[in-house]
Amino acid sequence: MMKDLAGLMKQAQDMQRKMGEAQEKLETLEVTGEAGAGLVKVTLTAKGEMVGVEIDRSLSGPDDIEVIEDLVKAAHADAKRKADEAHKEVMGEVTSGLQLPPGIDMPFGMKP
Repeated sequence: MMKDLAGLMKQAQDMQRKMGEAQEKLETLEVTGEAGAGLVKVTLTAKGEMVGVEIDRSLSGPDDIEVIEDLVKAAHADAKRKADEAHKEVMGEVTSGLQLPPGIDMPFGMKP
């Protein structure tokens, strides 16, 4: 019984370390979403923080404002999808191979 408890404690410490490393990775990992065949690009961290917007100069006319607004929304949605995928991948790396006893759930709905 003590051996099982010691093993569980070691697993918990390893998991805590891996979670910290994963959180750091998610803060620096960036993804870029595009819309309008690359005319608008939005860059997010894997945590979903917007860190950049690029708008092609060809969209600079006054009649293009609504188009630009729609393209920014679409590029943001594309980047958010990619950020969510990156987040899932990084967190999956943390939990892979984790052997939890029955009845213990992962935080945030993650599956080992």
